[in-house]
Amino acid sequence: MSKIVILTGAGISAESGIETFRAEDGLWAQHRVEDVATPEGFSRDPELVVDFYNARRKQAAEVSPNAAHKALARLEQLYAGQVVVVTQNVDDLHEKGGSKNVMHMHGALKSALCAACNHRWPAPMVMAPGDVCPKCAAPAARPDIVWFGEMPYDMDEIFDHLAEADIFAAIGTSGNVYPAAGFVAEARRNGAHTIELNLERSAVGNQFAEHRTGPATRVVSEWVDEVLGNTAHGRPGFR
Repeated sequence: MSKIVILTGAGISAESGIETFRAEDGLWAQHRVEDVATPEGFSRDPELVVDFYNARRKQAAEVSPNAAHKALARLEQLYAGQVVVVTQNVDDLHEKGGSKNVMHMHGALKSALCAACNHRWPAPMVMAPGDVCPKCAAPAARPDIVWFGEMPYDMDEIFDHLAEADIFAAIGTSGNVYPAAGFVAEARRNGAHTIELNLERSAVGNQFAEHRTGPATRVVSEWVDEVLGNTAHGRPGFR
């Protein structure tokens, strides 16, 4: 069975209204990364960090998936092989758009994590420092987000998918954050066709065999149409 592995970053959700990490306004612009996206920041000021992710959770709940999210869901539904979405995003727009096979390597806003026993449960819209874990009763709840300095989730499974990929696509990524920025090299080593769909070439753009530049809502939809059209006529899902 053929397999398409798709890495998505902040660029795919930006057109839905989710502010990117590098935006010059909005939530990220109001805080230092060291204060709200590191274990040390959480230790120093848990209330600041929890309030920051409460605001992000509220923002994510108010936006809708765009044409790019829906196109990837359509690809998963209609492609004859397997489609795996690995996202760096912590929103749930892929799921809202209809995708089922989604891996959140950087965690999810809708999830809470116990720092004491690693139990996960659905996060309330508003968390508070010292929230109690429903499993072990420790007052150790935190946002289930992979902060800088922490290991992303499901890396072994992700690398297994990359080893089996016939096509690897990266959508809306900067190419600055590892280990995700290294996925294209891993996929190429294993023989995958690689394609980058982005507003502009990423920091690792020269490693891709093919590029499409433009808004995700346009270039992703066009690419999905091509893949499905090619496979419907018995051709590989790329040029």
